Amino acid sequence: MPLLYPLVLAAALFGIGLYGVLARRNAVLMLLGVELMLNAVNLNLVAFDAWFAAPAHTGQVLTLFTITLAAAEIGLGLAIILALFRAVRTVDVDRVGGDA
Repeated sequence: MPLLYPLVLAAALFGIGLYGVLARRNAVLMLLGVELMLNAVNLNLVAFDAWFAAPAHTGQVLTLFTITLAAAEIGLGLAIILALFRAVRTVDVDRVGGDA
C-alpha cells in the first residue's frame, strides 16, 4: 500500500479535528476534535513506522504512548467539563468566560 493513502486520511482527520476545535462552542465537541487530531497523529506514526520498517517499531511504541495520553486527557477533560457544567449550567465556552 502506498504511503499516500494513510497520509491523506490522517490529513483529513486532522482537518476535521481542527475545525471541531476552532468552530465549535461546545466543550465536549472541542474535546472530540482534539481526540480526532491525536488519532491523526497516531495514524501518521504507524504509517511511517510501516513505511520505514524500523526494527525497533518506534512509531508503534509512540502510538501506544499517545493513546495512553489521550485516555488520560479525555478522563481529565470530561471531569473538568462536568465540574464546569455543575458550576454554570452550560458547556458553551463563550458563555463561561465572563462578559459574553
